[in-house]
Amino acid sequence: MKKLIAKISIPFLCLALSSSLYANEKVYKFTMATTWGETVSPLFDTAQNMADMANKMSNGRIEIKIDSANKHKAPLGILDMVKGGQYDMGHSASYYWKGKDINTLPFTSMPFGLTSPEQYAWFYRGGGMELMKKVYDKHGVLSFPGGSTGVQMGGWFKKEINTLEDLKGLKMRIPGFAGEIMAKLGVQVTNLAPGELYTSLERGTIDALEWVGPSMDIGMGFHKIAPYYYTGWHEPASEMHFIINTKKFEKLPDDLKEIMLNAIRLSAYDMYIQNYDMNATAWQQMKAEYPNIQIKTLPKAIMDEMKKVNKELRNEMGAKNPLLKEVLDSQDAYMKKVREWTIISDYLYLKDNL
Repeated sequence: MKKLIAKISIPFLCLALSSSLYANEKVYKFTMATTWGETVSPLFDTAQNMADMANKMSNGRIEIKIDSANKHKAPLGILDMVKGGQYDMGHSASYYWKGKDINTLPFTSMPFGLTSPEQYAWFYRGGGMELMKKVYDKHGVLSFPGGSTGVQMGGWFKKEINTLEDLKGLKMRIPGFAGEIMAKLGVQVTNLAPGELYTSLERGTIDALEWVGPSMDIGMGFHKIAPYYYTGWHEPASEMHFIINTKKFEKLPDDLKEIMLNAIRLSAYDMYIQNYDMNATAWQQMKAEYPNIQIKTLPKAIMDEMKKVNKELRNEMGAKNPLLKEVLDSQDAYMKKVREWTIISDYLYLKDNL
């Protein structure tokens, strides 16, 4: 028994020594603003998980206070607030800032682009992190992958889309670069606040909308109104981002920098796992409660036209923005390399086992 007690006591003694060792260490306090409200899972969860991990791994030497969009009231202004020092950190998505800096656009996701595993490989093994640093250096912030929603669904439609003519005059909520593509095909594109989406769809103010996927769509109730659920093309790897004010980050000791970066990386991957499970769970519930939901894929003729427009718009943007072209070219080159393996491994495995 004495030997057992001695063995048990050693870890607790180490923990006690560790706690006393850091007791007089300086505590580094950070503030973080998120684009999301506190009830938006798994997005807000990811910011909270990151803050909790950083605090625990640093033995309390890092404290991060999070303000949701409900508190700061500027959900799409995260970059400006962190850049200006109003907040030390932020959790958002880079394509929200394309109006401020078009070069931030590709780091979330691009239509017909990399999938989430491919994009993570590009970030960490294909030069993506270096290019992201190049883009964000001029803003005085550091940016890191902050969690992926994977392939987002193409949206909820009240009527079936069979031809390009069916898109003409269609009123749809679809933001960002994908909205520009749809506008070229004759869609009346709008960007409404989340709180207005259900009512707008119900009352016919819009005919279709894109949100995320089953995990986040189910709580919005779109499936109760629009029976056609189209598969994705526009955001195959929607990556959120943690951004940190560079000057604030550089004040951290080296060990705390490593802790912060590891908390970011782990919480990002945790979000990918959490959202994948949430999508699967929500879809089972949706189809059980509303069996009239029909999963659809846009016809090949429409997809081909969207790919054509996508290429034209990318070329136009790249011609005006050399840095953007560098990022897009890097993604294209990496996709050419990695996609063959994705097909050999994931695609053929699924195809042969359906």
